[in-house]
Amino acid sequence: MIDRSHLGRFERAERPVPRQAAVALDDALDAAGALVRLWDWAGNEHPHADTASVSRAWTGAHGANERPHGAKDLGTLAFGPLGKAGSVDDDADTVVVPARIRGRILFVPVPRRVVLASGLAGLAATAFPVPAAATPSEFADMASPVEHFARLRRVMIQTDNLIGPRHVLPALEQHLGSLAARRRASRGTDAAELLALETRYEELAGWFAQDIGNERAAHGHTAKALDASHIVGDSDLTAYILGRKAQLAVDTGYPTDGLGLACAARRTARPGSRLEIIAILHEAHSHAILGEATEAHRSYERAFALLGRADADGTWGSWLDEAYINTARARSLAALGDYERAAAGFDSAIAALPPMYRRDRGVYLARAARAHAGTGNATLAARIGTQAVGIAAETGSARIIRQLDGLDQALAPAASEAGVAEFRAALDHIVLHPA
Repeated sequence: MIDRSHLGRFERAERPVPRQAAVALDDALDAAGALVRLWDWAGNEHPHADTASVSRAWTGAHGANERPHGAKDLGTLAFGPLGKAGSVDDDADTVVVPARIRGRILFVPVPRRVVLASGLAGLAATAFPVPAAATPSEFADMASPVEHFARLRRVMIQTDNLIGPRHVLPALEQHLGSLAARRRASRGTDAAELLALETRYEELAGWFAQDIGNERAAHGHTAKALDASHIVGDSDLTAYILGRKAQLAVDTGYPTDGLGLACAARRTARPGSRLEIIAILHEAHSHAILGEATEAHRSYERAFALLGRADADGTWGSWLDEAYINTARARSLAALGDYERAAAGFDSAIAALPPMYRRDRGVYLARAARAHAGTGNATLAARIGTQAVGIAAETGSARIIRQLDGLDQALAPAASEAGVAEFRAALDHIVLHPA
């Protein structure tokens, strides 16, 4: 138990924050590990710093733009006067937003009212509403509930491609609640079909949550999807979701776990199916993140070889083609430090991407910019990165912003190069800053 006086001393940097206190506060605030990661990071960054400087890990400002968006530092936002997330009694919902902390961009839970007050209203769009219970009359109005919810899912996927998940996830959460209620009221074939669809909703919710930086929600939704897929008894669905869990594990910093999940996805997938290829791509990138270049390249060659004879499946991996594999390989090449080939791969992917995939264009631009920075072309990297900042502002995509954070660090030594200062200022303008 941490009393109020201790919290006040932590906020004022008058006492060190013990790690067990960071763990307890992270759990109480449902911060998805953000406070613990910050505690570990601060200790690793300054292992011999005095206790006050460690406690001030929340209060660093970025040199490119000293003017903060918010009126309070993130320690105050996270802990509040009573040790709750900005006084949760007053704010029922929080949002996970990108914030500049000691020069890096991290995704942290912040009360939505604080984000609105900061002027970054677009980041406050996603709240997680409690779905209203569907009434029997609403159920009766659905001539075909499966088709109704399937059509809604397709619309939300299309909308996400244009504007990003912050505006779509609340609607998806609402429809997921209605779908679950309808499924519980059904029996027989209808219940089975609705559960299969609910599984896909959970997987999609996990994808959206990941793309706004809410790792805890992403893992939760994806785990629910995997559980439900076993109940449904559809091995294709299970293989696909195992692949998503592999992707999520790698993207959230657990490549060894990702490799294991990708191997499980490949074992579960039907031999010769596109799902097998998707699993191999997850294996390949896991190897790349682990620095295992030979294994990564071998996996990509296997994926290309299988693509030529894979069965035609309109449900799973219909989008899988040589261009997709090349783009995935470009990402792995960047992870392996082969920036020249990675940059060429991303440039080709951007040129071929249809305009409707707005958010994906931002992801490719950010990755291309980081690759060009790796080649030493800071001016081109800054120009491409600035384009990605605009899409990140529209969509709130954590995948874009995290790449741009890496680009920001890579361009720091080239601050005097043309366009670099403009890029860094643009990036600072779309994230929350401590005072």
